[in-house]
Amino acid sequence: MPANLRTLAGVGREVELRVDGNVTQRSVLDALEAEYPMLRGTVRDSVTKKRRPLLRFYACEEDHSEDSLDDPLPAEVASGREPYLIVGAIAGG
Repeated sequence: MPANLRTLAGVGREVELRVDGNVTQRSVLDALEAEYPMLRGTVRDSVTKKRRPLLRFYACEEDHSEDSLDDPLPAEVASGREPYLIVGAIAGG
């Protein structure tokens, strides 16, 4: 998670979440916002639930930013062997 969001939530570099049911981007982000309500509207838009433009989502070294929020995440992420990463995009030239 980007440093500014970690500071806002008062957490370290990693956050462990319990996700019931299917492990999708939506269920992970729902669990994150439930555990850390101060993050609502920061990772995804509060109304549309779409990813904020300067954030990217990664799992198993693959960019999942444009995937459907309801697509299942890789089994390695669901089991906790691999992280689900929320990364601040780097802009510039």
